[in-house]
Amino acid sequence: MSTRSLHSPSLRAAVTAATAAAALLLAGSAHAQPAAGPAAAGPTTVTPAGHDYAAKLAGDATFTAGSVTVTCTVSEAAGKIPAEPGNHNDAGPVESAVGAPTYDSCTTSLPGVEASVTTSGEWTVSMQHGDPSTAGLTMPTGGFVLKTSGLAECTVTAAPDEAATATGDWANGSPSTLTFDATQVPVKVEGGFGCPTSATSSEFSAVYEITDTTDPGADVAVNS
Repeated sequence: MSTRSLHSPSLRAAVTAATAAAALLLAGSAHAQPAAGPAAAGPTTVTPAGHDYAAKLAGDATFTAGSVTVTCTVSEAAGKIPAEPGNHNDAGPVESAVGAPTYDSCTTSLPGVEASVTTSGEWTVSMQHGDPSTAGLTMPTGGFVLKTSGLAECTVTAAPDEAATATGDWANGSPSTLTFDATQVPVKVEGGFGCPTSATSSEFSAVYEITDTTDPGADVAVNS
């Protein structure tokens, strides 16, 4: 591998791009945190009970680190609202399994850097009524791995040591939306020369539209 100085603009930019791309893991507007579960809160009801739903990226997801931006145009996930009475919690969020989100069509602002993303394991989502209402996405340990090639050959693992939760702002609507704003994502970076192995986090912003796939005429909603 090249012994180009770390102060080389192209190499430094590639390193930064690798860290920024690691933020693809999530889909939250609050800082990532260990998945010990949210604090006790007020009642929550998610409707329609028992219906399947889809989360689809609206527009672009942008991932920023320093002067480098990574943009993804495709990201999706699917889940199922618990059937009654599991769709209601008197004192906290309604939790359920959700499929591992997928990420595709991602590019960096730099030439010569390519990335591939793999997600795996059991993921969960917790929806909490409030002002605003929120939805937290919990990923398993090592459930997201990004590999870069080209100017920097690195492996970036999110939630490297334990499961982690990212929480976004939920808004009821047609469709409902989940907004992530500058979420901090814990990462571990491995690789040779040019990989930012000291990096421990990255961040991203995105908006997802949530639609009912059991009944397209219904809206997925979070209420008390």
